Amino acid sequence: MTAAPGCLFCAIVAGEQPAHLVIEHGPIRAFLDHRPLFPGHTIVVPADHIEHLNVTPDELMGPLWSAVRALSRAMLDVLGAEGSFIATNTVVSQSVPHLHVHVVPRRRKDGLKGFFWPRSKYASDEEAVAVAAQLRNGVIL
Repeated sequence: MTAAPGCLFCAIVAGEQPAHLVIEHGPIRAFLDHRPLFPGHTIVVPADHIEHLNVTPDELMGPLWSAVRALSRAMLDVLGAEGSFIATNTVVSQSVPHLHVHVVPRRRKDGLKGFFWPRSKYASDEEAVAVAAQLRNGVIL
């Protein structure tokens, strides 16, 4: 496994930092968040050090999101959650510079209020059309 010096998640993967492991083997690892929003809040990471989603190799995307989906399902089946919240940051607000996805069990009226930033509206439909076109032209699949 490739690790980055000083990376907390690399230290967890290497067994140098304690964590409550959920997925322990293979290219993807998962462990409980040490400050969970709710019990079962899990962090999913590549075993190799990858800084963020935009630089993730294509061959890792399938295993990463399969693990995220499997954890989301387990939260319903095993923890009795009604759903899950799945989130990742890319560079900005990324608390640890190692790609990670939060999978959080959810229940109706659990107190979690959607996104944690202020919402805004487009100034006009024309602005929304222009932004959609910019993104559409920039997406490379």
